[in-house]
Amino acid sequence: MSSEGRALVAEELIDSPDHGRFELYRDSKLVGWLYYTHLRPNRYALRHTEVESSHRHQGVAGAMVRRVLDEIRAREGTITAICPFVVDYLSRTTAYADLIDARHPGYSDRAAAESARRKAGG
Repeated sequence: MSSEGRALVAEELIDSPDHGRFELYRDSKLVGWLYYTHLRPNRYALRHTEVESSHRHQGVAGAMVRRVLDEIRAREGTITAICPFVVDYLSRTTAYADLIDARHPGYSDRAAAESARRKAGG
């Protein structure tokens, strides 16, 4: 039987407030980031997700969003979902429904988020 498999990867999420983003590192290498705006009292507007081109299609964005949401939960914060990828991620699970800010939920589906992004010129 083959012993092939995925090697364990050291993964670390860093909050970089000076850059306004959470950064995901794998084996000490920056592989993705999620831009946010920290609003009062403790709300995070999740604006845009990016993954290094050499790490696309490797589950980086999903892992990063999950880690960011877990971090915001640990901080007892709420989120406003603006990023189309985050909106899509949230639409596929109820595990983070409690984090969505009731007064400022953001977009309810990816199409609405992408449409707003196009209108804003992003």
